Formats: sequence, structure tokens, C-alpha cells
Amino acid sequence: MSDESGRCIAVGVTGASGALYAVRTIAALLSIGCRVELVASDFGRRLLRDELGEFGAIEHLPEYLVNRYGKDVQSGTLKVHSNRDVGASIASGSYACDGMVIVPCSMKTLAGVANGLSRTLIERGADVMLKERRPLIIVPRETPMSLIQLRNLVTSAEAGALVMPAMPAFYQGPKTLDDLADFMAGKILAALGFSHQLYPSWEG
Repeated sequence: MSDESGRCIAVGVTGASGALYAVRTIAALLSIGCRVELVASDFGRRLLRDELGEFGAIEHLPEYLVNRYGKDVQSGTLKVHSNRDVGASIASGSYACDGMVIVPCSMKTLAGVANGLSRTLIERGADVMLKERRPLIIVPRETPMSLIQLRNLVTSAEAGALVMPAMPAFYQGPKTLDDLADFMAGKILAALGFSHQLYPSWEG
């Protein structure tokens, strides 16, 4: 466990394709001892089940993470919230949450964040990060994008969010889908201020 352990990171999972990015990020955070506050939208829950299978469903996620990524994920703690519970811990700026990532981020959720709607816990959690000047990482997974969607990304970035499209690199020589997920999870961890060994650094 690193000396970065104990930090609290909120993770929002929405209905855009890319469940593997979500679970790899969650596993990486848990493996370094973070407290992960997980919120999945209704379509995010469906995404986990559809793309990862029955054992990737939200109710089986702790076991799934151990089976796929090993017992290191037990170094951290995972708490699952209902997206409808806008009174949950991460809905308040007084709660000690160090940052948030929405991975993958649907265009519907993006629109809610960009316009400060706070209709759901994911949207409210993101709004809290922005108003408290804490890290908010948005990982959109959509192509092509309409002008409306592009403007929502710009609005979110202007408000303080870091937009990190799900665009894994290939310089590290990926051979599997897991290698691509490792890259995105590593980029997310680095943006949150964590060191990692999920992919080799570029050395020129």
C-alpha cells in the first residue's frame, strides 16, 4: 500500500460504452488503498452487466474485482451509493472527498454537469467538485460528437473539469484490451495525483 492510501475518490459510471475503463480505474484506486465512493446510473449499472457479464454487475463487483485484478484491491474500501440519493455523503462539500472521475461519461451526464443541474448524485457530486475546486475528471466515450456535445465539454473544462477522452495510446505496445484499459486508468490516476505502474512512461 502506498503512502497515498486513505484518500477518498468518487467514481461515477454512466451508460456510455467502456465498462472496462471503469472497473480498471476502480481496481487501481482500491489497490493503492483509496476509499472509493461508487455511483452508477441506471444505464451505468446496465453497462456493467452488458459488457462484463453477470458477474460484473454492481452487486457482484467486489468479487469481480478480486477475481480479475487480484487481492490487492482489498487494500482499499468500496462503498456503493444509489444515483438517486442526492443526500449521500459526496453530495456535500463538507465531506472529505479528494476528487471525482466519471468513467465512462455519457453525453446525457455531461450535459447535466455542464449545466449544473444536480438532478442525480453523479451530477451533484461533480457539481461539488467544481464549486470546491477539487479535481473532476470527465472521461467521455462518444464519437462523433455534435456541436452541442463539444460545447458541453468546453463549458465543463471552463468550469474546472479535466476532460480526458477515452483515447488510449499505442506507444506502449498494447496486446490486449486490458492493456488499453490500463493506459486509461493510469492516466486517470496520474491526473488525480497518484503514482502508478500501469503503463511505461515515455522516455523519448
